[in-house]
Amino acid sequence: MASRKEGSGGAGSSFGASKGKGKAAATGDSAVKQVQIDGLVVLKIIKHYQEEGQGNEVVQGVLLGLVVDDRLEITNCFPFPQHTEDDADFDEVQYQMEMMRSLRHVNIDHLHVGWYQSTYYGSFVTRALLDSQFSYQHAIEESVVLIYDPIKTAQGSLSLKAYRLTPKLMEVCKEKDFSPEALKKANIAYENMFEEVPIVIKNSYLINVMLWELEKKSAVADRHELLSLASSNHLGKSLQLLMDRVDEMSQDIVKYNTYLRNVSKQQQQKHQYQQRRQQENIQRQSRGEAPLPEEDINKLFKPPQPPPRMESLLIAGQINTYCQNIKEFNAQNLGKLFMAQALQDYNN
Repeated sequence: MASRKEGSGGAGSSFGASKGKGKAAATGDSAVKQVQIDGLVVLKIIKHYQEEGQGNEVVQGVLLGLVVDDRLEITNCFPFPQHTEDDADFDEVQYQMEMMRSLRHVNIDHLHVGWYQSTYYGSFVTRALLDSQFSYQHAIEESVVLIYDPIKTAQGSLSLKAYRLTPKLMEVCKEKDFSPEALKKANIAYENMFEEVPIVIKNSYLINVMLWELEKKSAVADRHELLSLASSNHLGKSLQLLMDRVDEMSQDIVKYNTYLRNVSKQQQQKHQYQQRRQQENIQRQSRGEAPLPEEDINKLFKPPQPPPRMESLLIAGQINTYCQNIKEFNAQNLGKLFMAQALQDYNN
């Protein structure tokens, strides 16, 4: 069974069925300042990827819970089903409605509060994610998207982050005007497209006691495996993806420079045309003839269409994410070196 790719935008496209129910989750108009996730939800997301995630393909699912003041509590989730293009009769909206109806019957939180997605080496800043999150956030103001990075998690620390679109970007997406002028007017840059919301993972007291017991029983040798340095393949792959995005950015810059040259060339042509008209009118006036009728110069010279700048902003945001990942990778390896040296000195 083939899983979704990031370009599919599947999470947002099948959302409309739960729009009304999601609004009921909100208890006020306050913005979400914290995301509280049950430990069971985290395990479900990890298990979903381990069972169905392959290579650079991603897995996606629905987040359920409720809003308490300025805190979004995520208490349950369920995955989007895996299906191929041959499953044309499959209705994702109907599937979500049936799942939430079944959860409601067994008295489990069933209100729609967002969605989650895995990522491949941090490659999640895409137009598909932007469109999907806009659909969710437009219908449910408090909704978030959880990004789970299995590769960074495999290095020894859980990588799970919650993101929302900033109010400025929401306004631009509502207008659907991604021209350079509109983005400049709204003061949109890649730094303020997404806002990260702090995450707190909550477990019951019994689960905390069990984890404490497991930690006591775990062998010291097993914990030392976390000190092993990450392979160079991880760094090499991150650098390769970074270079690919830089190449895409260079191509976008070439397109934009071409647009600027075309605008400048057209301005010169318009100026020359107006000068010729003035000279001709002067000659006609000297001969006692009526001047030429005025014409709409914009119809004669249609302005070239500017290239959309949203893609460039997304690429810049993805480049920034890769740079942060590489920085964290190097810092993590440096910390492991110091800890390994400290343990070696202690044993000696």
